[in-house]
Amino acid sequence: QVQLVESGGGLVQPGGSLRLSCAASGSAFSAYVRGWYRQVAGKQRELVAIFTPLGKLVYADSANGRVTISRDSAKNAGYLEMNSRKPDDTALYICNGRCAGSSNDIWGQGTQVTVSS
Repeated sequence: QVQLVESGGGLVQPGGSLRLSCAASGSAFSAYVRGWYRQVAGKQRELVAIFTPLGKLVYADSANGRVTISRDSAKNAGYLEMNSRKPDDTALYICNGRCAGSSNDIWGQGTQVTVSS
């Protein structure tokens, strides 16, 4: 079964940035990363940014203008860069993907990002 594994999280100073990676493991020849979500303890998971089926990027209002997501189909990987991070950006960042021909979501376990001085 395909699994998604995030990396790159950690502590970042306010105003700084981090690059997060999401790599598919196992037999992931048909898997692709769709986008990124985040979740704060006690709150609902929320969208950060995602690709639509036609390849259009859709961003959350809180992320629009300071986030870039990308994917490398050859490496079965996805990436998230967010600039000007604020304390409110502290969350578990989770990547989402699917296999071609399937509508079943694949979720990673997440990587924690803490924004603090």
